[in-house]
Amino acid sequence: MKFLPGNRMLYSVMSGLMILLTVWGCGSSETKSDKKPAAGSTQATEQPKSTPTSTKQTVLFFGNSLAAGYGVEPGQAFPALIGAKIDSAGLNYTVVNAGLSGETTAGGKSRIGWVLRQPVAVFVLELGGNDGLRGLPLSATRQNLQAIMDTVRRKSPQATIVLAGMQIPPNLGTEYTREFRELFKQLADKNKAILIPFLLENVGGIPKLNQADGIHPNPAGHKIVAENVWAVIKPILQ
Repeated sequence: MKFLPGNRMLYSVMSGLMILLTVWGCGSSETKSDKKPAAGSTQATEQPKSTPTSTKQTVLFFGNSLAAGYGVEPGQAFPALIGAKIDSAGLNYTVVNAGLSGETTAGGKSRIGWVLRQPVAVFVLELGGNDGLRGLPLSATRQNLQAIMDTVRRKSPQATIVLAGMQIPPNLGTEYTREFRELFKQLADKNKAILIPFLLENVGGIPKLNQADGIHPNPAGHKIVAENVWAVIKPILQ
């Protein structure tokens, strides 16, 4: 090894450090996914593009098999049809379908906290039908629906709550049937929620608009249900 005198030696050492740092810097940058393309590449002159953050607000459908679209394709269920209407109207909302077949108000109460991990702008509550068909105590149905709305108010204070009214056949007696129908309006009034008077208006009990079970709408029935919902929530979204 040949030693260099004085300044020349210092200059050599500094030059070596600069080269080494340059090599480290290049090696570090090449491990990143956004490294610059080589000269002559078709992307060499392009500027990095930032991914835009979605500013759309959420319309959440929280319900049972009706919202879930039991027996039809996902795109045929009324929440998906509402989403298509929103897109066609150019409104700044996105639809999330949290429907679960077989869900009761008690089940909805137990999972609402998990579903509301993100804030929502409009919360459409479509539960209670299975309670009525099973003849569950209406006091429990009322308490569960109230608890769900309380959770929404706590987690998304600015959300508009839309409550879907339901009706059931008079199999369990006229008093039970009447109280069941009326509890939705009573809860909507108490909570200053917006009421869809009867979700299945012009669909329920009409064989050609329902599946073989006579309970769940077919695709044609879901289109009418979507119109029932749209008439209520369109003014909210606009």
